[in-house]
Amino acid sequence: MSDITEIVDSLENRVSRLLHKMEILKQANLKLTEELADSAKVIREKESVITGWEEKYNALKLANAMLGSNESKTETKLKINTLIREIDSCIAQLSE
Repeated sequence: MSDITEIVDSLENRVSRLLHKMEILKQANLKLTEELADSAKVIREKESVITGWEEKYNALKLANAMLGSNESKTETKLKINTLIREIDSCIAQLSE
């Protein structure tokens, strides 16, 4: 009978240790989930900043092209033609 008691006690100890380990792992999982969410937020913010800088760069590039830099005369002409077409389209819509 004492063997059965020892086995039951041993099983209880093992179950108790497993439950404790499971609780520790749950807490670690929760912490990692929070860190992942924080990291995703930081990444989104950085991507937003990068997008902003890319837009500023493109605007600056366009401004330099409009000023007539020798590097992008063709690009400047194409952009001006596009702008003229857009203006013509707006005028046509307004006159309808």
